[in-house]
Amino acid sequence: MKDDRQSPFRDAHTDRAAAEGVPDTPQTRSPAYALAFADEEFMCRDELRPVRLQLELLKPELMMNEAGISSTIVLFGGARIPDPVNKDKARTKTLSDLSHFYDEAREFSRLMTEKSNASGGTENVVVTGGGPGVMEAGNRGAVDASGASIGLNIVLPFEQAPNAYVTPDLCFNFHYFAIRKMHFLMRARAICVFPGGFGTLDELFEALTLIQTGRMQRVPFLLFGRAFWESIINWDALADAGTISERDLDLFRFVETAQEAVDLIENWGPAEARTEVPGR
Repeated sequence: MKDDRQSPFRDAHTDRAAAEGVPDTPQTRSPAYALAFADEEFMCRDELRPVRLQLELLKPELMMNEAGISSTIVLFGGARIPDPVNKDKARTKTLSDLSHFYDEAREFSRLMTEKSNASGGTENVVVTGGGPGVMEAGNRGAVDASGASIGLNIVLPFEQAPNAYVTPDLCFNFHYFAIRKMHFLMRARAICVFPGGFGTLDELFEALTLIQTGRMQRVPFLLFGRAFWESIINWDALADAGTISERDLDLFRFVETAQEAVDLIENWGPAEARTEVPGR
């Protein structure tokens, strides 16, 4: 991360290098002597959690600002949905049947990235979770359009290395799910959700809740695959029970294809973009 500001004070890089070159003595070997900001053990203490939360908020924010990213198209979706080329290796027949959404995510990202490129590549930049499956398709579509895309990875006890299509300088890694989800939505111009599992559902409902309660401005909110979403969530039952209002069902739209999604985003008018807070 480059910092071009001029300051009369000695900078942290210089002091860190100087501290590494001091004579080796019992005093300099003591953990107490290490510079606090360069001391990994100290930074990982439980008491430093507020500092780590702040750092995870600041680092991607500063780097995206430096890259000029002004708005994003959020793409959520399952890590297990395969490229159709590999659908015969899918764990279940359902996953194999859902593989066409990989192609739709890739095409949607390509179309949106072409539009982003036309605006200088700083608006409507596709952002995914940076992993495999639908996330890979999203970043791959941006590469198809010779554009940049963002990947917000998180450290997990399995898999979760960045996919090969994320723009390297816009590939971030997180410890805290909460801060990662904030970065997904802080610049969101639209939210597109493909079939997925617990992680996708978590992201879907957090974003819907923020919009429903007026904590976030309403944006185009598109669910790819009506049959999938209506089979796993009984939306009408929630409204019938009164746990949500009827107009909460109008916070999102179902789409089936990439082009349909692009058209909805491009023509999202006043009726769709109303921002009053629905009853809960």
